[in-house]
Amino acid sequence: MNNTTPLDGGTLRRRLADGETTVGTFVGMASSTAAEVCAAAGADWILLDLEHGSGSEDALRDGILAAGAYGVPTVVRVESGERIRIGRVLDQGAAGVMVPRLDKPDQVADAITHLAYPPHGDRGVATYNRSCRWGMDRSVLLAEEQAALGVIQIETLAALDAVDEIAAQAGVDVLFVGPLDLSFALGVPLQFDSPVFTAALGRVLEAAHQHGKTAGILAANAALAAGYVELGFRFVAVGSDSTLLAAALTDAFATARPEQTT
Repeated sequence: MNNTTPLDGGTLRRRLADGETTVGTFVGMASSTAAEVCAAAGADWILLDLEHGSGSEDALRDGILAAGAYGVPTVVRVESGERIRIGRVLDQGAAGVMVPRLDKPDQVADAITHLAYPPHGDRGVATYNRSCRWGMDRSVLLAEEQAALGVIQIETLAALDAVDEIAAQAGVDVLFVGPLDLSFALGVPLQFDSPVFTAALGRVLEAAHQHGKTAGILAANAALAAGYVELGFRFVAVGSDSTLLAAALTDAFATARPEQTT
């Protein structure tokens, strides 16, 4: 049997559990070509965004394969923590799931349950999908531990207040700060150098450290990303396909145009 596969098989989860720092980017343009370019550029992972991105679950079919061809795993931000949403993403071959807008530990516990097959969780059991190699590999159904990376966003005041309880849960691998939402929730919109915001980051980092989990965050650019890595964040996204393209083109056009004189 040919064992070549674009599937991650839990590798990303193990890398983070071993303390490795990883850097990726969000892909929201619903383009498998964009996913491939991000993977080819050296991302440790890409995150296909179904919450704020342009596409639907259809974008996963080719996007996961495009990144996987370069050995790069795909994490998917789902629209909600519903069982059907998480299950469909994992069946497509995603290496992990990011769940937004969860405020309470019991909501997190419910969502995390959907990441694993029984008896460890309540993920629907089926084999005619990519995650089981279309029925040719049923070993994943009997795995002793969860293979899918569980990423929970910390982006509301309620989630921040409960961050220690959230971090303590088995199956939660990454506490991921949504900086825009969190800054607005804290009353300091877009003020990422505010003492209030930096104190909140410290709370997330401490909870991750205390429970042996990974802290993650989205950075608008490479310089901010490097600063977050220095603080201790180990799952760091540098912008998105659309924002990085827009920034590069804006700079290129400005550089190429002759100076205007009046």
